[in-house]
Amino acid sequence: MNSLAFHLVEQTENLRAALARLNKIAGGHHKQVLFVVNENQQVVGAITDGDIRRALISGKELTISVKEIMFKNFRFFTQGQSNLIHLIKELKKEEIFLLPELNDQKQLTSIYDLKTLKSILPVDAVLMAGGEGKRLLPLTENTPKPLLKVGNQPIISYNINRLLSFHVKRQYFTLNYLGKQIQDYIEAEFSDKLDTQYIFETQKLGTAGSLKLIDNFSNDVILVMNSDLLTTIDFEAFYLFFKDQNADMAVASIPYQVKVPYAIMDVKNNEVNNFQEKPVFNYYSNAGIYLIKKELLDLIPENQFFDATDLMQAVINNKKKLVSFPIRHYWLDIGKPEDFERANEDVKYLRFN
Repeated sequence: MNSLAFHLVEQTENLRAALARLNKIAGGHHKQVLFVVNENQQVVGAITDGDIRRALISGKELTISVKEIMFKNFRFFTQGQSNLIHLIKELKKEEIFLLPELNDQKQLTSIYDLKTLKSILPVDAVLMAGGEGKRLLPLTENTPKPLLKVGNQPIISYNINRLLSFHVKRQYFTLNYLGKQIQDYIEAEFSDKLDTQYIFETQKLGTAGSLKLIDNFSNDVILVMNSDLLTTIDFEAFYLFFKDQNADMAVASIPYQVKVPYAIMDVKNNEVNNFQEKPVFNYYSNAGIYLIKKELLDLIPENQFFDATDLMQAVINNKKKLVSFPIRHYWLDIGKPEDFERANEDVKYLRFN
């Protein structure tokens, strides 16, 4: 019996049989639910141990069928449902944590535990993991930078796991320097959790050029990020911002303040026209995380070095919409030895999943 079958009960079965099934799947109150199916294995209702207790208190017998007390207006979703993210937010507020996915025939295809999942995002992810990490030598002499350990695990694993917490299971990895080590690690640690593809660059193509080597994206939106970042970015908020803005491309950004400790004068022809006392200037720097519509791949040239910043410029030149999403959570680009030391200290106090 597969794991989904444990959560199914025939509508003709009695309450005693349902209680026995619920006892088998007990492991936290939010998991004690059964989905009631008819003779065609279509889900027609849901039943919990609480429903059965209430039925018994009201005088029902254990011999009655689950059909008589099942909840018919249960919550579910179907693949491709447009309001899924908002549905998940609503269910979490209502403290409903087990969400079934049904196919077009109303048959159960998956069950999602919203206690462990932050969201379910309809994106494919590409993690750039081909850099040499020269600034971190000698640490990267025999170990690729994404595999350097921060705390008790490699940098790249934090990003893989964080994406998984938003149900981004389709992850592509662009590899070059010591790439086989990265592939071996991912296959050993994540083979049962990911739908993975590895893209080995035979020449340096930049942070966007290698996207042209992928021709089997399953979603219309692609999340691209450097694999050597340490971040707790809210991918759901990033995605919803991208959609709400009706953008073609979004770049995550880091707010950066410059405080000038002196009065700044506006001078023209030696004449002071105005001045500001100790002004503060706010800027936004590129965080190395992007969301792009799949159709933008047409703007990327074949077999040519092309960075994400080149793609950003192409988006602007082609009158497409490029937006900036300020990261309000932790973010660190581990580029220098002092960054690596800071990451190992910061990770003690961060929650990634």
